[in-house]
Amino acid sequence: MIRTTVEGDVCVLTLARPAQRNALDSGALRDMERAVADATEPVIYLHGEGTAFCAGADLAEVRTLDGDAAADFAALGQRVGNALEGYDGAVVAGIDGAARGGGVELALACDIRVATPAATFAETGVTLGLFGAWGGTTRLPRVVGEGEALDLALSGRTVDAEAALRMGLVSRLTDDPRAVADELAAVDGRALRTLKERLRDDADQATGDERERAAFAELVDAGAF
Repeated sequence: MIRTTVEGDVCVLTLARPAQRNALDSGALRDMERAVADATEPVIYLHGEGTAFCAGADLAEVRTLDGDAAADFAALGQRVGNALEGYDGAVVAGIDGAARGGGVELALACDIRVATPAATFAETGVTLGLFGAWGGTTRLPRVVGEGEALDLALSGRTVDAEAALRMGLVSRLTDDPRAVADELAAVDGRALRTLKERLRDDADQATGDERERAAFAELVDAGAF
C-alpha cells in the first residue's frame, strides 16, 4: 500500500509494505500512480517504511503472469516512473536500506536521490532471468553512464551507499534524507518547477537558450524574488 500525508509544502509518499520489504504489486503501483496525479505540493518525498526502501516488483505476482499480463504490469510500472519524472515540482527519493530492481527504477525516476549510509542498491533482475522494465534501461545509463549501467545490470551486484554516491546513482549521503525535501520546499515553487523544466529540456542549444530567456523573464515579471 501507499500512504500519503501532506506536511506543509511536502507530499510524503510512503511505501508501506514493510513485511514484504515494500515490494510493489499492481495494486500498490496503481495507488502510487493516483497519489502522484493527485499531489499538488511543490515537493514530493518518496521513502519506504521499515528496513528497506523498496525490494522492487512483487515476485509473488510476477510469477502468476502470462506474457500479455506481464507487458501490462511493466506498462503500469513505467507509468508510475513517468509520473514521478514528469511531476510539476521536485521529487526526492529518501533511500534507507535496500533498493532492489524496481526500487532502483523508482528512485531513478525521482529528481534527487538521497541515501543514508545504510542504503544499498542492486539491479537484481538478471539473477532471476529477468530485468527491470519500469524505465530503468533508459534512465540508468542516463544517470550513471553506459559503463556503470552495464556493470550494475549485467552483474546484478550490490553496491553500498558510498559506491552509489561515487557513480552518481545518488547525489547526497545523509542521516536525514527528509531534511532535503524540506530544503527544497523552502524554495520558491515557481522557480523549482521552471528549473526542472529547463534542466530536463533536450532541445538544441539555440532553442534551449531562447526558452531559458523566456522562462527567466516570466519569473522576473512575476516578482518571484
